[in-house]
Amino acid sequence: MTSFLSFLSSLTPYLVTFFVLVLFLEQISYLRKKRNAPGPNIVLPFLGNAISLIRKPTRFWELQAELAASVGFSVNYVVGRFIVFIRSTELSHLIFANVRPDAFLLVGHPFGKKLFGEHNLIYMFGQDHKDLRRQIAPNFTPRALSTYTTLQQIIILKHLKLWERLSSESPVEPISLRLLAREMNLETSQTVFVGRYLSRESREKFRDDYNLFNTGLMKLPFDLPGFAFRNARLAVERLVKTLTDCAAQSKERMLQGDEPSCLIDYWMQETVREITESKAAPPRTADEEIGSYLFDFLFAAQDASTSSLLWAVTLLDSHPDVLRKVREEVSRIWSPESDVLISAEQVREMKYTQAVAREVVRYRAPATLVPHIAIEDFPLTGSYTIPKGTIVFPSVYESSFQGFTEADRFEPERFSEERQEDVIFKRNYLAFGAGPHQCVGQRYALNHLVLFIAMFATLLDFKRHRTDGCDEIMYCPTICPKDGCKVFLSRRCARYPNLSIN
Repeated sequence: MTSFLSFLSSLTPYLVTFFVLVLFLEQISYLRKKRNAPGPNIVLPFLGNAISLIRKPTRFWELQAELAASVGFSVNYVVGRFIVFIRSTELSHLIFANVRPDAFLLVGHPFGKKLFGEHNLIYMFGQDHKDLRRQIAPNFTPRALSTYTTLQQIIILKHLKLWERLSSESPVEPISLRLLAREMNLETSQTVFVGRYLSRESREKFRDDYNLFNTGLMKLPFDLPGFAFRNARLAVERLVKTLTDCAAQSKERMLQGDEPSCLIDYWMQETVREITESKAAPPRTADEEIGSYLFDFLFAAQDASTSSLLWAVTLLDSHPDVLRKVREEVSRIWSPESDVLISAEQVREMKYTQAVAREVVRYRAPATLVPHIAIEDFPLTGSYTIPKGTIVFPSVYESSFQGFTEADRFEPERFSEERQEDVIFKRNYLAFGAGPHQCVGQRYALNHLVLFIAMFATLLDFKRHRTDGCDEIMYCPTICPKDGCKVFLSRRCARYPNLSIN
């Protein structure tokens, strides 16, 4: 034992020297990639600034934006990866327009491939990507959106009644809407996307797995037993398996000639038609592939929508004039006492409420950053080239405050037919992305937000429980009010509408 300790003691100077050399080389590698770009000059070994990113993500990205103010971008180092933060709208468009095999790969999350697997809409390029978007186009036709609108309203009403009951049980205590809105949106996503193919038991397991996935998104990417990231990756595998089974059931029903009742039905109806006409299964129509793509939809819709609903409540409370105009418009178009669903035509008539929804998304873009990986060295500006392997973060949040008139003000009128800032400053409105990977479901997302605002403002009276910093931004993983949007609720209408599919 003594000789072994003596041996270790003799190696200590060499081990220390080796460790210091590794740290030195890592620092040199970072500085070579950084060059003259704005960013920290010294970073911690391996972890870099991961600790500050995990502990205070809002402040971390604010500092990156401040550093980027002069040249439109800044750099940093996180968990062994060099990163570039893009503040400039034009530079963000440059990234979005160059998603291709020799430039950038959209990843959705810095370690997305480990989480989401290989069959993923996010990672596709070129003709394969175009063909898949064509295949999923039937999911978002006016007819399909009308089907979803019906399902959305029934679920929104169910949950608004629940929220009001929870608030009335303890009227002196506010309720936090963050988890409640997430539950409502998860039920909406489950029902709209796969509807009848998900049993009650499957829905419960689905919810638990999605919560594991959500937790892992915000943790360090240690893919080891017991770590949140590993739990998230395994949860995704189970979720994809469940969605794969739903796709198989839908395909069978559509083969039998059933009418579509949810998104996967509209998708499989078109798929079955193509199979029948060509006598062979088209590419990208295997059940497992479709299950993976359905998970993409779920990931894109779930937390982003929750974020927008919470900010809608927050901003309507702090802008009573906007709330008054919404209520006046909705009352002219729809009455809860009618017991009739809001039609697609009525949604289109709600011009001001639609402007409010678009302004909520602009003012508080739910997914603030869109991670890409540089597949090759890429010239970002005349004086800086992004090194291969860099994770690049175009900030759609920062773009939302560029160009627009008095961009720091919450002002739905900017989207009116008179001002048309959505047209004039279209390049700055990047909440749904840009280029070949622009969100295919943005009409669905905006419809959901419009319906929620219309029903929430009409059926309920509400008041925010305001405390210091309650409206500050918190990442979870999309952004939401720091206090989780605490409110007092009471029923505003004489009675709740009696809504049904038939």
